[in-house]
Amino acid sequence: MPPKRPKTLAEQPKSEPHPDRKSDAPPNTAKDEEQSETKSSSIPSKRKAKTTEAPSKASRRSVRGAPQSQPDPIKLLQYLISPASLDLCRPKDEIEDLKNRDSDLRTYSSSTFTPFEELMCAVILSRPISHALGLRSIRTLFNEPYEFTTPKKIRSAGFDGVRKALDEARTQHRQKTAQELVLLADAVVEHLGDGEDDVSLDRVRRECDDEWDKVPIRCDLVNDNEKAMLKKHVKGLGKTGLDIFARRIQAAWPNIYPFADQRTLSGLRKIGLPDSAENLKKLLDEHWTELDVKGLEGGGDEKKRRAFVRVLERAVGVDLEGNADAVRAEAAPSSE
Repeated sequence: MPPKRPKTLAEQPKSEPHPDRKSDAPPNTAKDEEQSETKSSSIPSKRKAKTTEAPSKASRRSVRGAPQSQPDPIKLLQYLISPASLDLCRPKDEIEDLKNRDSDLRTYSSSTFTPFEELMCAVILSRPISHALGLRSIRTLFNEPYEFTTPKKIRSAGFDGVRKALDEARTQHRQKTAQELVLLADAVVEHLGDGEDDVSLDRVRRECDDEWDKVPIRCDLVNDNEKAMLKKHVKGLGKTGLDIFARRIQAAWPNIYPFADQRTLSGLRKIGLPDSAENLKKLLDEHWTELDVKGLEGGGDEKKRRAFVRVLERAVGVDLEGNADAVRAEAAPSSE
């Protein structure tokens, strides 16, 4: 018998992707990239010399190597406090939502929330979901047609009503989040508040601190008793959730101010602001009269706390949206 003729490349069976592969990339992407690199290494030296001498590539290398100028911290503060920075802190779908819906839409990025609403947000945002999904869930729950802004409204809607809103938000972990929000409403009525319509959470402060309504010298997180009380009664609220709650609630609860969690300090560091709560407060105090804060609520010390919180929140948002360089550019020293 004549020897078997080896199969040509076209006759060989094609490999199928593995059924468990989760990546959207083609199965042989890595191999193709390897082959591409091998081919490029075999280009004749004359062509290589041409490529390396191209001025555009030399230009890119020189830009990378050039030292970046440090942003002006006062410009940074002013920019983050101003409305101009908002779109760099928001997910793209929130920007689109604001264009297509009522301009009075309540958002986590720009609205003032009650302590009860802040606690709801802390529960939602401590779930392992993206920045965009967390903020979309909050927009859906707090605006028409749901407006779940009090314990009474959540209890009236029940699990099914809250789950329906989260379905509309197209978020993740809907069942568990709906359960936790209903349990939160129950906990506020029974342990943390003064009835179904109370959104102040003053009972927490009242029971944990005899001088809760005064401005103490203490500058820690929610004090240990308050932390323990919230953690005990709010299912799903751990360290991350408590940090989120404390970061926002210090605008209304002076005994927490100044506070910044590690996640926020990382964002501050990336844009060029002091990476400690005390140093950021000091910077704000020293330059307070230079800043335009007319758009902030409150007066005196409350307005200063709200400015501090706004800087923290926008630093986190900018970091999560990958816009730290854009913010630094806005606060770069003048070239003149």
